Amino acid sequence: MDDISSMSEDKLVDRRFATTLARGLSVLRAFRPSDEGLGNQEISERTGLPKSTVSRLTFTLQALGYLTHPKRSERYRLGPAVLALGNVAQASISFLDTASSLMQKMADETGTLGLIAVRDEEKLMLAHTWRPHGAASIWLEVGHRIPIIGSSSGAGFLAALNESEFAHISSVLEKAQKGEGSKAGAELQRARNQYLSCGFVYSIANWTPTVTAVSVPFRSREFGEPIVLSFGALPETLTEDRIINEVGPKLKSLVRELEQAMGLPPTMVDLV
Repeated sequence: MDDISSMSEDKLVDRRFATTLARGLSVLRAFRPSDEGLGNQEISERTGLPKSTVSRLTFTLQALGYLTHPKRSERYRLGPAVLALGNVAQASISFLDTASSLMQKMADETGTLGLIAVRDEEKLMLAHTWRPHGAASIWLEVGHRIPIIGSSSGAGFLAALNESEFAHISSVLEKAQKGEGSKAGAELQRARNQYLSCGFVYSIANWTPTVTAVSVPFRSREFGEPIVLSFGALPETLTEDRIINEVGPKLKSLVRELEQAMGLPPTMVDLV
């Protein structure tokens, strides 16, 4: 699906919105860690952009160092400029170093995949993952996008929204897919009930039959919206009993420790 066509209408009609820049960024977002390079046709299919447009964008991004195009190959890879930009971004996010050590420790202790999810238009995107030591598969990779409605991470995100934030997200969901906005209200109530009673939210293989997960929202100084810390695994590994009695409480404590380490107040749920 074209990232441009999925964007909220108010952005597209704003005269300040640079469509060409948005299209160039959608090309960079098309790449995944498991890719062995992408050709223009594959990028076109992933972004929904015409191949002729993709060809111009990849040529420009290569010239600027954001893509590389090895000789004797028709496939592009992310370039050194992206690496430099990513390192600057990571260094500027104050909580990430502290969170990383805590998340890896919990992933190893529980045998589950830890992740941080951030909103990406009408979905959440995995921004960082921590695989338990010795695990044969990472299950989900950085850049993977998951639905807000029906996923544990999505429920955690909704639970931390105040009234105005929820109204905006509901509008974004409705514009992306008719009917999703109305579903958000019921999901919000379910998420808040779980969060207030347990201190975490969870789903049992809802959005995909192969993943069970538990989540807690977190507000940092760097982001205007909450992000979500989650742990997930196969249903036979992460049972509901383990979520309620082990993994959920551990994640709740992890987020509280992170908030205290960063000098942040507890993430609050606005019920007004």
